[in-house]
Amino acid sequence: MELNVTYITLDGYVDLEKYRALYFVIVCSAFVVIICSNSTIVCLIWIHKNLHEPMYFFIAALLLNSILFSSAFYPKILVDILSEKQVVTYSTCLFQWYIIYAIGGAEFWLLMFMALDRYLAICKPLQYPTIMTKSRVNVLLTVAWTVPALQVAILITAASQKKLCNFITRGIICNSTTYKLHCFPSAALKKFGLYVMVNLIFIPAICNCFTYIRIFIITKRRGLEVRKKAMRTCLPHLIVLFNYFCLGSFDVLLARFEGQFPKLGRFIMSLQLILYHPLFNPFIYGLKMKRISTHLQRIFCAVKHDERL
Repeated sequence: MELNVTYITLDGYVDLEKYRALYFVIVCSAFVVIICSNSTIVCLIWIHKNLHEPMYFFIAALLLNSILFSSAFYPKILVDILSEKQVVTYSTCLFQWYIIYAIGGAEFWLLMFMALDRYLAICKPLQYPTIMTKSRVNVLLTVAWTVPALQVAILITAASQKKLCNFITRGIICNSTTYKLHCFPSAALKKFGLYVMVNLIFIPAICNCFTYIRIFIITKRRGLEVRKKAMRTCLPHLIVLFNYFCLGSFDVLLARFEGQFPKLGRFIMSLQLILYHPLFNPFIYGLKMKRISTHLQRIFCAVKHDERL
Protein backbone atom coordinates (compact mmCIF):
# COMPACT_ATOMS: atom_id res chain seq x y z
CA MET A 1 0.00 0.00 0.00
CA GLU A 2 1.51 3.33 -1.03
CA LEU A 3 1.19 6.19 1.43
CA ASN A 4 0.79 9.81 0.36
CA VAL A 5 3.80 11.82 1.51
CA THR A 6 3.74 15.61 1.45
CA TYR A 7 7.04 17.28 0.54
CA ILE A 8 8.08 20.84 1.35
CA THR A 9 10.69 22.60 -0.80
CA LEU A 10 13.39 24.49 1.10
CA ASP A 11 14.05 27.64 -0.90
CA GLY A 12 16.46 29.34 1.49
CA TYR A 13 19.86 28.53 0.00
CA VAL A 14 21.77 31.18 -1.96
CA ASP A 15 23.78 30.13 -5.06
CA LEU A 16 23.94 26.53 -3.88
CA GLU A 17 25.25 25.23 -7.21
CA LYS A 18 28.11 27.73 -7.09
CA TYR A 19 29.08 27.37 -3.43
CA ARG A 20 28.02 23.77 -2.73
CA ALA A 21 31.50 22.58 -1.71
CA LEU A 22 32.11 25.64 0.48
CA TYR A 23 28.76 25.26 2.24
CA PHE A 24 29.43 21.58 2.86
CA VAL A 25 32.90 22.20 4.31
CA ILE A 26 31.64 25.00 6.61
CA VAL A 27 28.59 23.10 7.88
CA CYS A 28 30.42 19.78 8.27
CA SER A 29 33.34 21.44 10.10
CA ALA A 30 30.94 23.33 12.37
CA PHE A 31 29.05 20.11 13.14
CA VAL A 32 32.24 18.25 14.11
CA VAL A 33 33.46 21.15 16.29
CA ILE A 34 30.05 21.50 17.98
CA ILE A 35 29.78 17.80 18.82
CA CYS A 36 33.40 17.49 19.99
CA SER A 37 33.58 20.72 22.03
CA ASN A 38 30.20 20.36 23.73
CA SER A 39 30.73 16.65 24.42
CA THR A 40 34.18 17.31 25.91
CA ILE A 41 32.87 19.75 28.53
CA VAL A 42 29.84 17.58 29.33
CA CYS A 43 32.19 14.62 29.88
CA LEU A 44 34.51 16.73 32.06
CA ILE A 45 31.59 17.74 34.26
CA TRP A 46 30.42 14.14 34.44
CA ILE A 47 33.87 12.71 35.31
CA HIS A 48 35.35 15.24 37.74
CA LYS A 49 33.79 15.37 41.20
CA ASN A 50 34.87 18.96 41.86
CA LEU A 51 32.48 19.94 39.05
CA HIS A 52 29.52 18.12 40.63
CA GLU A 53 27.80 21.34 41.65
CA PRO A 54 24.45 22.82 40.57
CA MET A 55 26.00 25.49 38.35
CA TYR A 56 28.01 22.93 36.37
CA PHE A 57 25.05 20.56 36.08
CA PHE A 58 23.06 23.41 34.50
CA ILE A 59 25.98 24.14 32.14
CA ALA A 60 26.13 20.46 31.16
CA ALA A 61 22.38 20.49 30.45
CA LEU A 62 22.77 23.62 28.31
CA LEU A 63 25.59 22.05 26.28
CA LEU A 64 23.71 18.76 25.99
CA ASN A 65 20.88 20.76 24.41
CA SER A 66 23.35 22.06 21.82
CA ILE A 67 24.35 18.48 20.96
CA LEU A 68 20.71 17.38 20.58
CA PHE A 69 19.81 20.47 18.55
CA SER A 70 22.75 20.09 16.17
CA SER A 71 22.20 16.34 15.77
CA ALA A 72 18.60 17.02 14.73
CA PHE A 73 19.47 19.59 12.05
CA TYR A 74 23.01 19.26 10.71
CA PRO A 75 22.79 15.81 9.05
CA LYS A 76 19.69 16.89 7.10
CA ILE A 77 21.34 20.19 6.09
CA LEU A 78 24.43 18.31 4.84
CA VAL A 79 22.20 15.99 2.79
CA ASP A 80 20.33 19.00 1.37
CA ILE A 81 23.59 20.68 0.34
CA LEU A 82 24.65 17.60 -1.61
CA SER A 83 21.21 17.00 -3.15
CA GLU A 84 19.90 18.38 -6.43
CA LYS A 85 16.58 19.25 -4.78
CA GLN A 86 16.27 20.58 -1.24
CA VAL A 87 13.06 19.02 0.04
CA VAL A 88 11.76 17.76 3.36
CA THR A 89 8.71 15.69 4.23
CA TYR A 90 6.01 17.59 6.09
CA SER A 91 6.36 15.26 9.09
CA THR A 92 10.11 16.01 9.23
CA CYS A 93 9.32 19.71 8.87
CA LEU A 94 7.00 19.51 11.89
CA PHE A 95 9.70 17.62 13.81
CA GLN A 96 12.25 20.37 13.07
CA TRP A 97 9.73 23.00 14.10
CA TYR A 98 9.18 21.11 17.35
CA ILE A 99 12.88 20.63 18.12
CA ILE A 100 13.91 24.24 17.52
CA TYR A 101 11.33 25.62 19.97
CA ALA A 102 11.28 22.81 22.53
CA ILE A 103 15.06 23.00 22.92
CA GLY A 104 15.06 26.80 22.55
CA GLY A 105 12.49 27.14 25.32
CA ALA A 106 14.43 24.69 27.49
CA GLU A 107 17.55 26.84 27.08
CA PHE A 108 15.76 29.97 28.27
CA TRP A 109 14.39 28.10 31.28
CA LEU A 110 17.83 26.64 32.06
CA LEU A 111 19.35 30.13 31.90
CA MET A 112 16.62 31.34 34.27
CA PHE A 113 17.44 28.58 36.77
CA MET A 114 21.16 29.28 36.37
CA ALA A 115 20.49 32.92 37.29
CA LEU A 116 18.54 31.75 40.36
CA ASP A 117 21.44 29.46 41.29
CA ARG A 118 23.93 32.33 41.05
CA TYR A 119 21.65 34.59 43.11
CA LEU A 120 21.45 32.03 45.93
CA ALA A 121 25.19 31.24 45.79
CA ILE A 122 26.27 34.90 45.85
CA CYS A 123 23.57 36.60 47.92
CA LYS A 124 22.58 33.77 50.29
CA PRO A 125 25.74 31.67 50.64
CA LEU A 126 24.85 30.20 54.06
CA GLN A 127 21.45 28.91 52.92
CA TYR A 128 22.68 27.86 49.48
CA PRO A 129 23.71 24.24 50.31
CA THR A 130 20.34 23.50 51.94
CA ILE A 131 18.30 25.14 49.17
CA MET A 132 20.10 23.90 46.03
CA THR A 133 20.20 20.22 46.89
CA LYS A 134 20.78 17.52 44.30
CA SER A 135 17.10 16.56 44.30
CA ARG A 136 16.03 20.20 43.73
CA VAL A 137 18.51 20.54 40.86
CA ASN A 138 17.03 17.38 39.29
CA VAL A 139 13.53 18.85 39.64
CA LEU A 140 14.61 22.14 38.02
CA LEU A 141 16.30 20.28 35.14
CA THR A 142 13.17 18.18 34.62
CA VAL A 143 10.95 21.27 34.61
CA ALA A 144 13.27 23.09 32.17
CA TRP A 145 13.04 20.22 29.68
CA THR A 146 9.44 19.05 30.09
CA VAL A 147 7.45 22.31 30.33
CA PRO A 148 8.67 23.71 26.97
CA ALA A 149 8.50 20.26 25.35
CA LEU A 150 4.85 19.74 26.34
CA GLN A 151 3.72 23.24 25.36
CA VAL A 152 5.42 23.10 21.97
CA ALA A 153 4.04 19.56 21.43
CA ILE A 154 0.48 20.89 21.85
CA LEU A 155 1.23 23.72 19.39
CA ILE A 156 2.74 21.42 16.74
CA THR A 157 -0.05 18.85 17.13
CA ALA A 158 -2.65 21.55 16.51
CA ALA A 159 -0.68 22.92 13.53
CA SER A 160 -0.36 19.45 11.99
CA GLN A 161 -4.15 19.28 11.59
CA LYS A 162 -4.22 22.32 9.28
CA LYS A 163 -4.47 21.87 5.53
CA LEU A 164 -1.52 22.97 3.37
CA CYS A 165 -1.88 25.11 0.26
CA ASN A 166 1.75 26.27 -0.04
CA PHE A 167 4.62 23.80 -0.35
CA ILE A 168 7.63 26.13 -0.49
CA THR A 169 9.31 27.59 2.58
CA ARG A 170 11.95 30.31 2.30
CA GLY A 171 14.28 28.89 4.94
CA ILE A 172 16.87 26.13 5.12
CA ILE A 173 15.08 24.57 8.11
CA CYS A 174 11.47 24.53 9.26
CA ASN A 175 10.55 26.93 12.04
CA SER A 176 7.47 28.97 12.89
CA THR A 177 7.32 30.23 9.29
CA THR A 178 5.60 26.87 8.64
CA TYR A 179 2.45 28.74 9.67
CA LYS A 180 2.53 30.39 6.26
CA LEU A 181 2.13 27.05 4.49
CA HIS A 182 -1.41 26.67 5.84
CA CYS A 183 -4.37 27.43 3.58
CA PHE A 184 -6.22 29.44 6.18
CA PRO A 185 -4.56 31.26 9.10
CA SER A 186 -5.91 30.19 12.48
CA ALA A 187 -6.44 32.96 15.03
CA ALA A 188 -6.58 30.42 17.88
CA LEU A 189 -3.32 28.83 16.76
CA LYS A 190 -1.60 32.21 16.53
CA LYS A 191 -2.84 33.19 20.00
CA PHE A 192 -1.59 29.93 21.50
CA GLY A 193 1.72 30.35 19.65
CA LEU A 194 2.04 33.83 21.17
CA TYR A 195 1.26 32.40 24.62
CA VAL A 196 3.96 29.74 24.18
CA MET A 197 6.50 32.34 23.00
CA VAL A 198 5.79 34.60 26.01
CA ASN A 199 5.94 31.68 28.43
CA LEU A 200 9.10 30.13 27.02
CA ILE A 201 11.10 33.24 26.07
CA PHE A 202 9.92 36.55 27.52
CA ILE A 203 9.04 35.45 31.07
CA PRO A 204 12.42 33.66 31.58
CA ALA A 205 14.23 36.64 29.98
CA ILE A 206 12.50 39.09 32.36
CA CYS A 207 13.25 36.83 35.34
CA ASN A 208 16.90 36.64 34.26
CA CYS A 209 17.20 40.42 34.03
CA PHE A 210 15.53 40.92 37.41
CA THR A 211 17.76 38.31 39.08
CA TYR A 212 21.04 39.67 37.74
CA ILE A 213 20.05 43.25 38.58
CA ARG A 214 19.31 42.05 42.10
CA ILE A 215 22.71 40.33 42.28
CA PHE A 216 24.56 43.49 41.20
CA ILE A 217 22.62 45.68 43.65
CA ILE A 218 23.40 43.38 46.58
CA THR A 219 27.07 42.83 45.67
CA LYS A 220 27.58 46.57 45.22
CA ARG A 221 26.81 47.04 48.90
CA ARG A 222 29.36 44.38 49.89
CA GLY A 223 32.42 45.96 48.32
CA LEU A 224 34.57 45.88 45.21
CA GLU A 225 36.07 42.42 45.75
CA VAL A 226 32.67 40.71 46.12
CA ARG A 227 31.37 42.58 43.05
CA LYS A 228 34.37 41.45 40.96
CA LYS A 229 33.89 37.83 42.02
CA ALA A 230 30.19 38.02 41.16
CA MET A 231 30.97 39.49 37.75
CA ARG A 232 33.49 36.72 36.98
CA THR A 233 30.91 34.08 37.89
CA CYS A 234 27.93 35.67 36.13
CA LEU A 235 29.64 37.02 33.00
CA PRO A 236 29.55 33.76 30.95
CA HIS A 237 25.85 33.31 31.73
CA LEU A 238 25.12 36.93 30.76
CA ILE A 239 26.99 36.54 27.46
CA VAL A 240 25.08 33.36 26.63
CA LEU A 241 21.76 34.95 27.65
CA PHE A 242 22.42 38.02 25.49
CA ASN A 243 23.48 35.89 22.50
CA TYR A 244 20.48 33.63 22.80
CA PHE A 245 18.04 36.51 23.17
CA CYS A 246 19.48 38.06 19.99
CA LEU A 247 19.06 34.76 18.13
CA GLY A 248 15.49 34.47 19.43
CA SER A 249 14.85 37.96 18.10
CA PHE A 250 16.24 36.89 14.69
CA ASP A 251 13.78 34.00 14.61
CA VAL A 252 10.84 36.24 15.52
CA LEU A 253 11.85 38.73 12.81
CA LEU A 254 12.12 35.94 10.23
CA ALA A 255 8.70 34.61 11.16
CA ARG A 256 6.95 38.00 11.18
CA PHE A 257 8.69 39.86 8.35
CA GLU A 258 10.12 37.06 6.21
CA GLY A 259 8.91 38.52 2.92
CA GLN A 260 10.59 41.87 3.64
CA PHE A 261 14.11 40.41 3.96
CA PRO A 262 16.25 39.80 0.86
CA LYS A 263 17.12 36.15 0.28
CA LEU A 264 20.75 36.63 1.31
CA GLY A 265 19.66 38.31 4.54
CA ARG A 266 17.28 35.45 5.36
CA PHE A 267 20.02 32.91 4.60
CA ILE A 268 22.56 34.63 6.87
CA MET A 269 20.04 34.90 9.72
CA SER A 270 19.08 31.23 9.31
CA LEU A 271 22.75 30.22 9.50
CA GLN A 272 23.13 32.32 12.67
CA LEU A 273 20.30 30.35 14.29
CA ILE A 274 21.95 26.97 13.71
CA LEU A 275 25.64 27.92 13.93
CA TYR A 276 26.29 30.62 16.48
CA HIS A 277 24.83 29.41 19.74
CA PRO A 278 25.88 25.72 19.79
CA LEU A 279 29.29 26.61 18.35
CA PHE A 280 30.33 29.33 20.80
CA ASN A 281 28.71 28.17 24.07
CA PRO A 282 31.40 25.58 24.92
CA PHE A 283 34.15 28.12 24.19
CA ILE A 284 32.48 30.75 26.38
CA TYR A 285 32.18 28.34 29.32
CA GLY A 286 35.49 26.59 28.61
CA LEU A 287 37.45 29.85 28.64
CA LYS A 288 35.51 31.84 31.27
CA MET A 289 34.79 29.18 33.91
CA LYS A 290 38.04 28.67 35.80
CA ARG A 291 37.50 25.07 36.94
CA ILE A 292 36.48 23.92 33.46
CA SER A 293 39.36 25.77 31.78
CA THR A 294 41.80 24.19 34.26
CA HIS A 295 40.70 20.69 33.29
CA LEU A 296 40.86 21.59 29.60
CA GLN A 297 44.42 22.90 30.02
CA ARG A 298 45.43 19.61 31.65
CA ILE A 299 44.01 17.69 28.68
CA PHE A 300 45.88 19.88 26.17
CA CYS A 301 49.10 19.59 28.17
CA ALA A 302 48.74 15.79 28.29
CA VAL A 303 48.14 15.68 24.51
CA LYS A 304 51.23 17.85 23.84
CA HIS A 305 53.31 15.66 26.15
CA ASP A 306 52.21 12.51 24.29
CA GLU A 307 53.05 14.11 20.93
CA ARG A 308 56.58 14.91 22.11
CA LEU A 309 57.06 11.32 23.19
